[in-house]
Amino acid sequence: MSKTIFITGTNSGFGKLMVFTLSKAGYRVIAGMRDIGARNRAVAAELAALPNVDIAEIDITSDESVTKAFETVLAKHGTIDVLVNNAAVTGYGLLEAYSLDRIRQMFEVNFYGVIRTYQAVLPAMRAAKSGLIINITTGASGHTLPFMIPYFASKFGVESITEGIQEELAQFGIENVSIQPGVYPTEMNRNGAKTGVSSDKPAITAAYDPIGSQQFAALGAGLFGKMVEFKMDPQVIADGVLALVEMKAGTRPLRYPLDAIAQGTDIEFIEARARIKAKWLTKYTAQ
Repeated sequence: MSKTIFITGTNSGFGKLMVFTLSKAGYRVIAGMRDIGARNRAVAAELAALPNVDIAEIDITSDESVTKAFETVLAKHGTIDVLVNNAAVTGYGLLEAYSLDRIRQMFEVNFYGVIRTYQAVLPAMRAAKSGLIINITTGASGHTLPFMIPYFASKFGVESITEGIQEELAQFGIENVSIQPGVYPTEMNRNGAKTGVSSDKPAITAAYDPIGSQQFAALGAGLFGKMVEFKMDPQVIADGVLALVEMKAGTRPLRYPLDAIAQGTDIEFIEARARIKAKWLTKYTAQ
């Protein structure tokens, strides 16, 4: 029987490509997004026309919306075999120039939204004694950069969820993987193409100038220049999700970096991190 795969944030970018890719591969796909009767009506209709695709109205910042969406899908299909937590917002600016409300807004989507979907899907996965949850995080998986601190903090939080819950869920046969993209030309990273949650205290931003603006411009030029240089294709992430879905249960990696720009340094970092953690655990847990 074909797997049922629930994806959040499918109105654009990685999420939309995942729907096309997984539908083409023969899977039953639940394309989750907000405002399917208004702002996203056209893309909802486009995806609904694909084979084996259902559209689910879901706002991951709302407890009620998430609960209703998962209950509806489970009532219709009886199972959700794979959950892909893709929906997210980005944002730029100095940490001091962010209000706490703006940071909370980002965390409601990027961090608490993931917890909501976990809590909505896990009872069914535990009952089935199987499942796969894929979390889209960031290529900067264990370090941060200036001018994106709240964004990276929210994504590091998802890395922590993925790593910690892997052992909690092992007895139920539920696997967790974080896909770590680099910089890709999606709506999230095209200037003005998608609204982010950026800093909102311009007077503080101005106090850092001219050096602050110069640093930010240099960082942006470097990141986006590399994106062009390496011809980063968002389809790589959709193909990565398909590859994980089709891997044999029990063989999937905890972290799955897909960043050509890193030229293998991301894999080195992940491996070194795992070795150091194993040594640390030995020190703490050895009798």
